[in-house]
Amino acid sequence: MITLQHFMLVSALLFCIGLFIIVSKKNAIQILIGIELMLNAAILNLVAFGRYDRINNGGQMFALFAIVLAAATTAVALAIILNVYRRYKTIDADKINQLKD
Repeated sequence: MITLQHFMLVSALLFCIGLFIIVSKKNAIQILIGIELMLNAAILNLVAFGRYDRINNGGQMFALFAIVLAAATTAVALAIILNVYRRYKTIDADKINQLKD
């Protein structure tokens, strides 16, 4: 049987993988993937702890709100990455050292 501890363990694992990707990668899209993994870990925790609020479904409501915000921030981040690529012809975070006109 899957318990709350299993969800917390999977969530912690996702968060650690996302943090490792953010720290170790230099590609902007890979960094964005790491951020999304961390957000998914938080959403999994919201749903898992929402089990204790069966009347108001608070965990599920916050999770749905977080999913919508994650989708919006991903769209904005991808638009920024595309504009940076058009200007500098790279998405390597180390090679982009000046962001001015």
